[in-house]
Amino acid sequence: MGEELDSMLDMYLYENGQLLEQLEMTTLEKKDADSFDDDDINEFFRVMHTIKGSSGIMMFDDIMKLAHKLEDVFFYIRESHPDNVPHLELVEKILAVSDFLREEFDNIRDGGEPTKDSSELIADIDRFLSKIKNEILEEDKELPKETPEEAPTQFYIGAAGGEHFKYYYIICYYRNDTQMCNIHAYALANSLKEITEDMYYSPSDIITNESSGDIILEQGFKILIKTGLELDDVKAALGGFDVESTDVSKCTKEEFEAGFDIPAVIVGADTIDLGDGDKKEDAAPGGGDVKPGDYVIEQKSAGKKATLAKNKKPKAPAASYISVNVNKIDQLMDLIGEVVIAESVVLQNPDLNVPGLNLTNFNKSAAQLTKFISEMQDVIMSMRMMPLTNTFQKMNRIVFDTSRKVGKSIELKMIGENTEVDKNIIEHISDPLMHMIRNSVDHGIEEKEERIAAGKPEKGVITLEAKNEGGKVLISVTDDGGGMNPEKLFAKAKKNGIIPKDKTIDDYTNKEIYQFITYPGFSTNEKVTELSGRGVGMDVVMKNLQAVGGMLEIDSEYGKGSVMTLKIPLTLAIISGILLEVGKQKFVIETGSVKEFINVRESSIVKEPDGEEYLNVRGQYYMVLRLSEKYNIEGAAGEIEDGIMILTEYEAQKICIFVDRLLGGQEIVVKPIPEYVGKVDGLSGCTQLGDGSIALILDIGTLAGQ
Repeated sequence: MGEELDSMLDMYLYENGQLLEQLEMTTLEKKDADSFDDDDINEFFRVMHTIKGSSGIMMFDDIMKLAHKLEDVFFYIRESHPDNVPHLELVEKILAVSDFLREEFDNIRDGGEPTKDSSELIADIDRFLSKIKNEILEEDKELPKETPEEAPTQFYIGAAGGEHFKYYYIICYYRNDTQMCNIHAYALANSLKEITEDMYYSPSDIITNESSGDIILEQGFKILIKTGLELDDVKAALGGFDVESTDVSKCTKEEFEAGFDIPAVIVGADTIDLGDGDKKEDAAPGGGDVKPGDYVIEQKSAGKKATLAKNKKPKAPAASYISVNVNKIDQLMDLIGEVVIAESVVLQNPDLNVPGLNLTNFNKSAAQLTKFISEMQDVIMSMRMMPLTNTFQKMNRIVFDTSRKVGKSIELKMIGENTEVDKNIIEHISDPLMHMIRNSVDHGIEEKEERIAAGKPEKGVITLEAKNEGGKVLISVTDDGGGMNPEKLFAKAKKNGIIPKDKTIDDYTNKEIYQFITYPGFSTNEKVTELSGRGVGMDVVMKNLQAVGGMLEIDSEYGKGSVMTLKIPLTLAIISGILLEVGKQKFVIETGSVKEFINVRESSIVKEPDGEEYLNVRGQYYMVLRLSEKYNIEGAAGEIEDGIMILTEYEAQKICIFVDRLLGGQEIVVKPIPEYVGKVDGLSGCTQLGDGSIALILDIGTLAGQ
């Protein structure tokens, strides 16, 4: 049972995590409305009901009780439709429960047990529920009947006697793309235990046999129950378990006791149309040649012939999905990287450089191989791509919480949240985005009085936008606040010793001054608060961005607002690069950083007294960097006219890099520089070439900033 329980636990965490995201997303979307509509309340009720049921199965009692208590709130709102539910207070309660559950799920995921005590939060929600009940009574409405709270027993469904019971035959159908259908079925069966005295279900081995899920998808999940409830109550109890459709019909006590040895089609039906004109009348349990599962009743009503599922028109195939451990995707990405290197090794093998050797067929095969590898690379990279939706939604929550702490009214607008980025990139930008959003809330948006005095709306607006541009993803945070004062920033930077004493404000552009806020320890707040004043927020942004080869661009207009833009690569693993050589050492420059290749004459070079060189390109002067001098490379070209200049750009900063020769473009598999080598200034990684040699990847951002 160990593997089955682990599988159940994984599915429990995955599905309930998805439900929490859905709950929080809807809550934040409607937080500024007057109330939630009926569809929202029904959705919230279903989410809590599902979490309650699955937590009961896993014996997480505190989680189950908390989910049940919040479910009660939605139950009373759904049944009574009170007019005066305090909306913002309800939003806070939902988010508090979401935070509690998310933290508990993280504990479980890390191999622990739920450790938090939910009693205080349950008591808080209970007080809120009492307030709602009082409002319902004040509106002269009748309180709905309490929903029973009963902890499920561990993997056991008991039987009891009695003559006043009714018997029902149920078939539940799931969507074709439902994952681990057997676990869904067990959650449903365990939930039905609360309303039944006795129950049978088929397949009966849904916990111990994973293949039972395939049987359920094909034939449906069949249940026989003995209960005191009416038909409508039984149908209502089947909701909220991701069931696509259900068929429920009454059956006799004898048919119930016969179990699933009788054909499913004859339960509760006297006449069945088999679709060929023949009919079987008054079929008895166990009689006839029809096998269980051959036919299933789709719908049955008085005076109407039963319709058989075999006569249904086939549905269009639904999209099918499968959950895969992300570590396997990472391994697959590493393998395709090795395949790309192996391809280069084969195609650039020196044994092929034999004069007169006919390589026509080889080149055709090699071209086809290259095409397939390129397509495989694109598919695998697309598997790692994820939309920014969840990351953006977390920022919505941060704006809600932070704005309430600082007492500001702020709206977050999200644009392009479906933009896809490599999963590893998303993990690195979550913290930077959080600090940027908090910075806009705390520093960017002014206090209400200041906004009114400036003729602005009382509610501030922060816009979070993502878009693809030139092989990179641009994520911008824009606010309509007070903007940055360059003079104030310059004075603070000089006070902190960031700027040399002999420098004046005229020596810097405004954009360069705005970058001071990213320096460690820099803060414009004199007083340290929970949100700011320590000068670490924007410093974290820069460190995380540098880890993924990204950059931050800051612009602002004093009195009108600021824009902070992250520029990050779509993926970390494989890049398009330009291969070049200095002496016998090979380097790579990312294609997106290259602006122009220039053949240079000595007359175009301007030399400063301190030895610095500048290249005149159409009247503009750019600093020249000789890689041979920077890295002490012997055998490199000394004369300017013997090499070639590469004009590169990083954050509007341009620099000319002098190299011996260009070797061509190539797909580059990025590898980190070994730890024993340590960090080398101006290098971001390395790669293996087809001939087995190592090429160093230049970090243009670092080189341009020097």
